[in-house]
Amino acid sequence: MLILSKINLSIMSNFKSFLKRKNVDVSAKAYLLDALGAMALGLFASLLIGTIFDTIGSRLNIPMFVEFAKYCKIAAGPAMGVAIAYALHAPALVMFSAVAVGVAGNTLGGPVGVLVAVVISTELGKMVSKETQVDILVTPSVTIISGILLAMFVGPGISRFMTAFGDFIMYATNLHPFAMGIIVSVSIGMALTLPISSAAICIAIGLSGIAGGAATAGCCAQMVGFAVMSFKENRWGGLISQGIGTSMLQMPNILRHPLTWIPPTLTAAITGPLATCVFHLENVPIGSGMGTCGLVGPLGVISAMPDGGANMWWGILMICFVLPAVLTWLFGLVFRKLNWIKDGDLKLE
Repeated sequence: MLILSKINLSIMSNFKSFLKRKNVDVSAKAYLLDALGAMALGLFASLLIGTIFDTIGSRLNIPMFVEFAKYCKIAAGPAMGVAIAYALHAPALVMFSAVAVGVAGNTLGGPVGVLVAVVISTELGKMVSKETQVDILVTPSVTIISGILLAMFVGPGISRFMTAFGDFIMYATNLHPFAMGIIVSVSIGMALTLPISSAAICIAIGLSGIAGGAATAGCCAQMVGFAVMSFKENRWGGLISQGIGTSMLQMPNILRHPLTWIPPTLTAAITGPLATCVFHLENVPIGSGMGTCGLVGPLGVISAMPDGGANMWWGILMICFVLPAVLTWLFGLVFRKLNWIKDGDLKLE
């Protein structure tokens, strides 16, 4: 037994040395913070900037921007894949192979599928990188095959989760407008900040009408709320990147400091029922889950309520911009006073 124990210790020691030599850091920081933060940037540099281009092109009748948007959106999977591989310090051949894995992950399981498939396949690719005389064949083969198999494995589970989440939202839409406003606003708002596609959920279940207005309220609460609450740390760059980009940029900070997610979520619980019961805001499915990203949410309200009048405009102003900024800032101020949120907790990498 003693001999076996020594052999096991030796094997473990050698394996740890191998992982260190290959720059494989098996840790929550590497996989949940670094990789997730990089994925958010990849998503911003493809799908989200494409959404902004599409909004500009459609509203100002500039066909070239609509064309730009089409290619940006197609690149979402590859962009996230390369961003994650970059964050994990992958060698060149592994990083380039992450393009194919990103396509498979995004197609089969959305952003979560990309994260799981690329993280694991990148680490496997790093392990075999430059270990053979035919590295040009082995490294991309291991990375791509393992990544696509992982995407095929996790994709159905993610799809089932998204379907169940969509069913929950559809159940909520049948409740009283006040209760529905809270549930839909908070749920879709949180989905927007998580690495899942709130827009895809809203489109898939056809979330429109006042339920779409509640979803818009939740998304705006997260985006504008985080942008304003973190202004002290991130200044104007953070205000723009989160306010018209994505609150998902804050996910690494939320994982480190979960209390930072409470202020915008509380705001969503307030603005949701205000949207449904006071301003009676409506939205179309494509705008319901986008919030202020490229101003798609507010523009969707205008499309859904062409004869909305002054109440619609006041609703857009208050629900999409003013209340998310003011309420989240006030909640954040209280949390800072209580030392539940500390200076630097909301700093973007």
